[in-house]
Amino acid sequence: MKEPRDAAGDAGSGRAAGRGTPATAAAPVHVSIPSIGVSSSLMRLGLNDDRTVEVPPPDKGMTAGWYTGGAVPGERGAAVIIGHNDTRFGKAVFHDLKKVRAGADIAVRDSRGKTVRFRVTGTETVDKQAFPTDKVYGSTGSRALRLITCDGAFDAQGHPVDNLIVYATAR
Repeated sequence: MKEPRDAAGDAGSGRAAGRGTPATAAAPVHVSIPSIGVSSSLMRLGLNDDRTVEVPPPDKGMTAGWYTGGAVPGERGAAVIIGHNDTRFGKAVFHDLKKVRAGADIAVRDSRGKTVRFRVTGTETVDKQAFPTDKVYGSTGSRALRLITCDGAFDAQGHPVDNLIVYATAR
């Protein structure tokens, strides 16, 4: 499998092979995480020219994005939603994601108004250079959701060196 990278601001290593949205699926348009007060519209994220995963632009820090190369939330496979922790403009949409605990609810609404609910099963902080690509983007055999943001200390260029990944399964 080609490896997505830059999942939340230069995350992981490798490149992505996007699958795209199935013609019958409705695209996700909103995500909410009540336990931390997140309520965000979703922009579509694809691949950059170098085949790394796009992230929301810094001036859209309060908006999360759905990676269209993964599953549609609620369908079999890993759906991936990416958001900034902070930007040069201040706190961003996933700033409090580190406060999410196992059992927390996540809701994703699609363009047809259908909401899929997920339950958080765990979180993981990883070094971006050791990003678990297959675990995040690979086949799951179930209806899974991954939320990704930057985390941890900063490198010499002022970029976070880690990613926080939240794992969830459909209820």
